[in-house]
Amino acid sequence: MILLLKKPDAIRFLHEPPSDHGINRTSWTMAHLREVLAKEGAPACAEVVRSIIKAAGYRWRKARVVLTSNDPEYAEKLARIRSILSGLGADEAFFSIDEFGPFAVKAKAGRVLAVPGEMPQVAQWQKSKGCLILTAALELSGNQVTHFYSLKKNTTEMIRMMNLLLDRYRDQRKLYLSWDAASWHVSKKLFERIEENNAAAIETGGPLVETAPLPARAQFLNVIESIFSGMARAIIHNSDYGSVDEAKAAIDRYFEERNRHFREHPRRAGNRIWGKERVPPEFAEGNNCKDPRYR
Repeated sequence: MILLLKKPDAIRFLHEPPSDHGINRTSWTMAHLREVLAKEGAPACAEVVRSIIKAAGYRWRKARVVLTSNDPEYAEKLARIRSILSGLGADEAFFSIDEFGPFAVKAKAGRVLAVPGEMPQVAQWQKSKGCLILTAALELSGNQVTHFYSLKKNTTEMIRMMNLLLDRYRDQRKLYLSWDAASWHVSKKLFERIEENNAAAIETGGPLVETAPLPARAQFLNVIESIFSGMARAIIHNSDYGSVDEAKAAIDRYFEERNRHFREHPRRAGNRIWGKERVPPEFAEGNNCKDPRYR
């Protein structure tokens, strides 16, 4: 018996997995939905089914992959960072620290303005001209980036960054270092160096160091990720550098120009986006600073 298709019938099947009806798929297609409706005695053309689904507010959408943190102390760690930033003194500096890479130096794809009929292409298989790891720190108040290049991601490089910041910001009373939960960011050796510095600072002067770790698996809160995405879009995408040194020179120039811009136009990170950074580089729970496409 053929029945008149009713809206609840079509929607009911959308709420059920196709596998319940013997279809080896994880999501519905129009053809399979019509097939099941026909078996249930309510055949309908694609246009009728489409209009019913649309009227019910359904749309074909691709699921987005999002970063989430399952840190049980998420709220507490977030509240502490907010508290530090809201009360940051003129003689204190807060740094967002992370690594970019490793990434291979070779021809890179990206969005580019092309003439009609032209399809820019990049070979999938290429010989790499070398590899880079960029270690960087963003000082949020002055919007200044401190960076260098590393061979590995490890505690030694974090101590190297801390020592560089201690020298560059030696006129400050306290430096806050904020980073994700990577093992080399929470190592015993690193904290021993911090304790050693603080003991010396109390005796002879110099900045104290305090850590303000991000919640675990919360890279989307790491403000410098926004800076990395802006750099990648301007310097890495559509690039074909001839050597590692050539790539380094372009990255160095990018950060030099960015730092000079904010020295000449002082603004806290987040009040202005320089270049094509993904989101305002500011600490905010609603931010997704990490762009999954740049590396």
